[in-house]
Amino acid sequence: MPIRARYIRLTYRSLVVAAVAALTAVLLPPAGAQGAAPRDSGPPESRPVYSYENAVRESVWVDTGLDGDGNGKSDRVAVDIVRPGEPARQGRKIPVIMDASPYYSCCGRGNESQLKTYDADGRPVQFPLYYDNYFVPRGYAFVAVDLAGTNRSDGCVDVGGRFDVQSAKAVVDWLNGRARGYTTRTGGERATADWSDGRTGMIGKSYDGTVANGVAATGVDGLRTIVPIGAISSWYDYYFAQGAPLYDSGPDWLSGYVESPEARGRCAAVQRRLVDQAPRTGDWTKLWGERDYVKSADKVKASVFAVHGMQDLNVRTKHLGQWWDALADRGVERKIWLSQTGHVDPFDYRRAEWVDTLHRWFDHYLLGYDNGIDREPMADIERHPDQWSTDQVWPPRTTHRTTVRPGPGGEPGVGTLAPKPARPGTTETFTDDPAQSETEWAADLDRTTGAKAGFRTAPLTRDLRLAGSSTVTVTATPTTSTAHLSAVLVDIGPDTIRDYGSSGEGITTLTDRTCWGASTTGDSSCFKETRARTVAVDRTVLSRGWADLGTYASAGHGRPLVPGRAYTITIDLAATDHVVPAGHRLALIVAGTDRDLIDPPDSTPTLTLDLARTSAKLPFVGGAGAFVRATAGSAPATATPRAVHSEGVTSPRPARRIPGGSHS
Repeated sequence: MPIRARYIRLTYRSLVVAAVAALTAVLLPPAGAQGAAPRDSGPPESRPVYSYENAVRESVWVDTGLDGDGNGKSDRVAVDIVRPGEPARQGRKIPVIMDASPYYSCCGRGNESQLKTYDADGRPVQFPLYYDNYFVPRGYAFVAVDLAGTNRSDGCVDVGGRFDVQSAKAVVDWLNGRARGYTTRTGGERATADWSDGRTGMIGKSYDGTVANGVAATGVDGLRTIVPIGAISSWYDYYFAQGAPLYDSGPDWLSGYVESPEARGRCAAVQRRLVDQAPRTGDWTKLWGERDYVKSADKVKASVFAVHGMQDLNVRTKHLGQWWDALADRGVERKIWLSQTGHVDPFDYRRAEWVDTLHRWFDHYLLGYDNGIDREPMADIERHPDQWSTDQVWPPRTTHRTTVRPGPGGEPGVGTLAPKPARPGTTETFTDDPAQSETEWAADLDRTTGAKAGFRTAPLTRDLRLAGSSTVTVTATPTTSTAHLSAVLVDIGPDTIRDYGSSGEGITTLTDRTCWGASTTGDSSCFKETRARTVAVDRTVLSRGWADLGTYASAGHGRPLVPGRAYTITIDLAATDHVVPAGHRLALIVAGTDRDLIDPPDSTPTLTLDLARTSAKLPFVGGAGAFVRATAGSAPATATPRAVHSEGVTSPRPARRIPGGSHS
């Protein structure tokens, strides 16, 4: 073909494609309309009809109304925006997807630790993750907010406090015309969001999802939905478990880690408050009260799509459980995904299904499309690696907390788990060994060891499902003035699970890439694929919880123990959804320090458990009847757990101090 003729044909084809795209865009209903172009005659969905390459990329600085660094000026937070240009030219306003984060310059986002990048004039080039690539061509704006004290924002990081939350809330207000924005960090030229219809959805993993929880708990108008992934619901519970320290430092360390270099020089007073008001004793203070979003769940107006790894040892699922229960009590619209992974984004373990579900979620709650997602099953649960089930409501309506009780067995420390209490005076004794963890305890369940007391059912005659949060009430007599307790639920039997203790926390990152949306030279939509990293096990820890026995009288205030005196405390266990198969056994372990997951006490106590005054309340689907039926009679010989030669799941690594971990 002659060069000129080929050029003409390509040009004509390009013009036709552009004209069709423009016409389709014009025919799409305005944001909030109850209809759209059908997807293969199915539910309506937004289509990628807008140019990503020619999208508007700009930065705005929004006034938070706070002076975190005490310089006499109201702080401004940097807001990087990418949005399709066509809707504004057509007189249409569009909704916003927002990710507010402290990690855009210090640590990176996603499995590939992407950072924001800018051109020579300071305009944003790369927006981390795929949200911009995928959703901007579909008629959404994507907004990436630098929390106060990070990257290009004023102010100081206060780790979940009002500076963090107001960083994002002020942007929601600006998008709705209630706050001031500026074209520069220090100038007076105003910037308005006249292209926005005010409807905002917040999304993010870990710290980012935590900020979304915090903003939702303010009840701000315009925030229509949040998608918190592995997110914190109360910062006290990130650093302590009922007084037992989970890390060897407090929020001041995290603040210093994520702050911009210039912020470190002006935020000494904020850092000092994070030290003084977050004592390592584990006592509840006003600082923790400000960072408890659960207590403000009654203010939440946004729908919530919560995602969590059931083996997340960074942001434990206690955060999910207490947030979910509080939202349920207040009738908040919600959806949930629970995976077998650790602290991992669903984009990295169920990519295609996740993007499709998220697309439909935002289409419904931000564009107003009646696509039916609000009528679909509420919960997706990963039962085995890459094998999922659904529930119309979670936990299922037939779930009831049932009391089970430990009893003595044939040898010390190897007891039973049954509905009836032990005889008064029955005891078990163990000595705290900070060198051991739940991994060793579970491996030694069937033999006497000095570091734990274990109690298990006989092999089950039918499957037994737990769904939700558990508690374990312990009456223990210590030999020293300090003591920490761990309570662990274990499924004893062979299985293949995700290796959540490995560096990938249940995934392996591959070299091949798949693309999710449009790309530019500076911002690719193509990300590395992953696959499940699995391991054969002969026992699976399905839930755990910890406490300082000194908080027996008040969960927020510890006190010295009197050696030889009995104390009763109820330990909260993390939420889970797990099926113990027929032929397996369900076990409860009570022990001291859980190595690498809580810090040891100042002493090395021996503790004597009063079994008659010790019990667990477990959320069985089917309630007490399900437990009785599953433990009645004898399991078929073919269902008896076989020995599995396996190293088991990788032992938990030392706990991280950064909500985000290696897969932030």
